[in-house]
Amino acid sequence: MTDTLRPVETAAAPPDVPAPAAPVESRTLKRSIGVVGGTLLTLSCVTPASTLFVVVPDLFGSLGTATALTIAIGSLLCVAVAFCYSELGTLVPSAGGEYAMVSTMAGRLAGWLVFVLSLLVVMIVPPVIAMGTADYLEPVLHLDPSLAGAGVMLLATLAGLLDLRANAWITGVFLVLEVIAAAVVAVLGFAHAERGPGSLVSMEVGGAGGGADPVTAMLVVSGLAIALFITQGFSTAVYLSEELENPRRNVARTVLATLAISTVIILVPVVAITFGASDLAALTGGDIGAMVTAWSNSAVGTFVSLCVALAIVNAGIVMVIQNSRVLFASARDKAWPAPVNGLFARLGRFGSPWVATLAVGVPGAALCYVNLDTLYGVTGVSVTAMYLLVAVAALLSRRGAHRHAHAWRMPLWPVVPVLLIAVLAYVLTQQEASHLLLTGSIAAVATLYWALYLRPRRDTRWLVTVPQDVREPAGP
Repeated sequence: MTDTLRPVETAAAPPDVPAPAAPVESRTLKRSIGVVGGTLLTLSCVTPASTLFVVVPDLFGSLGTATALTIAIGSLLCVAVAFCYSELGTLVPSAGGEYAMVSTMAGRLAGWLVFVLSLLVVMIVPPVIAMGTADYLEPVLHLDPSLAGAGVMLLATLAGLLDLRANAWITGVFLVLEVIAAAVVAVLGFAHAERGPGSLVSMEVGGAGGGADPVTAMLVVSGLAIALFITQGFSTAVYLSEELENPRRNVARTVLATLAISTVIILVPVVAITFGASDLAALTGGDIGAMVTAWSNSAVGTFVSLCVALAIVNAGIVMVIQNSRVLFASARDKAWPAPVNGLFARLGRFGSPWVATLAVGVPGAALCYVNLDTLYGVTGVSVTAMYLLVAVAALLSRRGAHRHAHAWRMPLWPVVPVLLIAVLAYVLTQQEASHLLLTGSIAAVATLYWALYLRPRRDTRWLVTVPQDVREPAGP
């Protein structure tokens, strides 16, 4: 089956199906942000400080001094991924993000599976990070982690109902505080260095009895799935492509700038922590707040903790915005039964998809009361598999009419996507079997929905669209 890119205005139901009063396909998002606003929103989705303080400590616990090296390798892989996103995002600038790009280039089933993987990631990550708020409010306020996380998710949902331009400035203010917190950690870590640059490749992690255990190459490879997740938020730029001005130019700029900035904000403090930890046991323990207090005083530790708490709120706002756009686009593309499509495609007075926003925010608050310990692993598998399918789509992006379409083009094509596919496939093979099995089971259920509901209705369901005003005519 050959898929074509459908403009929003021309996707229609067959003649024997009555046209609805307000066609889902006619609804488009308002273009209201430029590169600066898009970069602020996208950087906030990467959530550098919350990632540094919530996710990185787990890597320190398993990789020790090899944590910075693993993140650096993951960031280099993300450069190749960002090239793929930039090219595909300018060819198919849709709020559907990955699924719209992959559906257009690699077929509807591949796009559907990418949609399910991306939805799995963006639904799980916000409540997991939100529950970390309680830890960083501890110096001034004692809260139950689930209650604090639910509160953050509800607050993020309310903010997500506002105009996107307003959200860009709100998240921009919070982002400044994130960068300040990360900078404080970096300065203090370097100022209290206990070891030199050689420690970054010493490949040691704290072991039982206070000794040191070696970090093997296989441990680094398995840690790459989480390392990819650490800077994963740069993909938000393609979700915002329908609301970016001049998307053919600004999508690539936003993707690449966000990856570069977020890598610096995260990697520099990780190197500083590796240098400044009092001993290997402290580094492996990953209690960054305690390290900051030991390097300075309790007041500085409290300031950094409060900045991180605000960063988590910021992350929740941007992730809810991103998730709601995914649901909005899936409804406009008729992924669900007609009543569900109509609800998710509704736009509020501020131009935001308000039903879709509630649909991702309220369940996220409920998930804060569910044990999500194993879902970091599932998220890592999902992100890696999603990047792999995006790389496949990038490999197919210069066929037919797309060969001459006006779009940003990556250097070293097709070498970049081919190497990326090989590396990501190998990383997947090194993940825990339970995480692979759970993610695979979800993908299998999604495939059944495709086979039993979407595919038999191929003329009226899962019609992947791109807004008419951003399409470019094909060249000669």
